[in-house]
Amino acid sequence: MIDRDEIISLYRQESEAMVNKDILKLNEILAPTMTLQHMTGYVQPKLEWIDQIQNGEIKYYSSIEENIKDIIIGGDKASLVGQSRVKASVWGSRTATWSLEMKMKFIKNNGRWIIAKQIASTY
Repeated sequence: MIDRDEIISLYRQESEAMVNKDILKLNEILAPTMTLQHMTGYVQPKLEWIDQIQNGEIKYYSSIEENIKDIIIGGDKASLVGQSRVKASVWGSRTATWSLEMKMKFIKNNGRWIIAKQIASTY
């Protein structure tokens, strides 16, 4: 698989794992130091995010991909912007569907791409 395809695949795997609460998959594809910056500005560490998915504080019901753009690959670093319609309930909020844009950074670690950083916003 070429790098571009691997990066896109990781974005899609993460979306599927969030909805399916596939904690093992998330742990596998996220760097140990991965952070997720939520729309509120809160920067959440990987393990806290995974824990909140597992315990239901954050619930993802569906994620429908609309666009993947701005793919940049340079050496062992890469980035993309993914846009999806995500139905979720976050920290006790009512369930809603957002047009969620994820700016994602990737690193290649021992020959394998993993997700290193994510910044969420709306589009």
